[in-house]
Amino acid sequence: MSFLEEIEAGRVNTDLSIPKLVEAALARKEGVLSSTGALTVYTGAYTGRAAKDKFFVDVPAIHDDIAWGSNNQPISREAFEQVKKKTLAYLKGKEIFVLNARAGADPAYAMKFRVITELASSSLFATQLLIRLSKEEKAAYGEPDFTVVDCPNLKMEGAKDGVRSDCCVLVDLEQHLVLINGTRYAGEIKKAIFTVMNYYMPKKGVLPMHASANQDPVSHESAIFFGLSGTGKTTLSADPERGLIGDDEHGWSDKGIFNFEGGCYAKCIDLDEAKEPEIYHAIRYGALLENVVLDEETREPDYTDRTYTENTRSGYPIEHISNAVIPSVGGIPKAVIFLTADAFGVLPPISRLSREAAMYQFVSGFTSKVAGTEVGIKEPVPTFSTLFGEPFMPRPAELYAKMLGDKLDKYGTRVYLINTGWTGGPYGTGSRMKLAYTRAMVRAALTGRINDAEFTYDKRFNVCVPDHIENVPDEVLNPRNTWADKDAYDKQADRLAEMFQNNFAQKYQDMDADIVAAGPKPLK
Repeated sequence: MSFLEEIEAGRVNTDLSIPKLVEAALARKEGVLSSTGALTVYTGAYTGRAAKDKFFVDVPAIHDDIAWGSNNQPISREAFEQVKKKTLAYLKGKEIFVLNARAGADPAYAMKFRVITELASSSLFATQLLIRLSKEEKAAYGEPDFTVVDCPNLKMEGAKDGVRSDCCVLVDLEQHLVLINGTRYAGEIKKAIFTVMNYYMPKKGVLPMHASANQDPVSHESAIFFGLSGTGKTTLSADPERGLIGDDEHGWSDKGIFNFEGGCYAKCIDLDEAKEPEIYHAIRYGALLENVVLDEETREPDYTDRTYTENTRSGYPIEHISNAVIPSVGGIPKAVIFLTADAFGVLPPISRLSREAAMYQFVSGFTSKVAGTEVGIKEPVPTFSTLFGEPFMPRPAELYAKMLGDKLDKYGTRVYLINTGWTGGPYGTGSRMKLAYTRAMVRAALTGRINDAEFTYDKRFNVCVPDHIENVPDEVLNPRNTWADKDAYDKQADRLAEMFQNNFAQKYQDMDADIVAAGPKPLK
């Protein structure tokens, strides 16, 4: 019996259109329309993922497949069944919203997902972010491969329910079921599905990637952008000169790359029409705004207002991007770009990586937090997230890393490290790299014009740095040149190189020696 069949619901709304879901959300007072036409909701206490509240049901069939740890915590079968029973009882007699959709734009690797939720606005988000089905596909849908049940208003009782707090995200790979309770933050639905895809795709020979992607409109050669939150992954892939394949989650098969999703989930803080026109104009009727403050009289969004959170978001169908590639598939990537926001101000703004250095940077997944983003942070703090998406990768890092290395070898794809962070000094002294410079560097890498430059080997960071990029001042390309105090640069650069080494030694003791040797090294 499926989960849907187990629910004795008062009313079941199945596969409603986006307009119908907007109407339902407004009627139920789940949100209001902004002046842009986007449905605006506020998520309450949870304005981001509850990372410490995600658990996998630990059973013999999958135990050896999971990289257990703080991101993949175990929960017993008994505890899961208790939460499931509580969820079923909670939904009994309630109006629910059911979406049948799929993840994976390439039908050869797609998975069918059913999302059951108590909120019309949550179902709207899932409809935006998953791949919407045609009438024929809906008629032939059958049973899903996986079911996600979302009950934002069902609060857990911590240890009494076998979980940690008043919310939980529980993944049962044996029953093909995810339970999300106690949080209205819609990103939990998206990332739960991403996590499931990241578990199954390697079995099909597909490398799952926490990355955005776009392609040349003529040659159809694609590019992949890896990066953690705040590094520019969504912004840089939404390039008006290229077709957008997707902004966050992709697979790389032997045929090329494909988007897992049918929509985008963009950060809205400080959104500016001039700098990010594609995202700005995608926020219209049919989109969802999360925790964005509206003017009380005009309902105009204030994208600079941080009253609720820095993590303001908008979800919208990918069709809202004028140059979106539909269906969202592309050819073999010509370039892979790793994005990092280096708040230490010492990494080159663009550098070319060897295969071994690419593997090193892939498993390191470096960016940095800056003062003011979290309580207690007074200076830049390095953040290393394996594969640029550690919380969503359930299998051991070595498996994904080997898959990337194999594909780089097979296709000769170039890898570049681009620093969208600080130049001329660290955060608080230097300035953020100009977006126009970063776009010029990205375009040089994607078109191959970067190969016209002379490269200098940077011994400290084990990368090759170009001496010239069109529309970028030459002095910007060597970060040491932008610092007034060269000795201070050397000390800061050595400090970051040592942080890389310490992280790698702690996490990847069994990594191949040639990959270890390709990482940064302090010079003093």
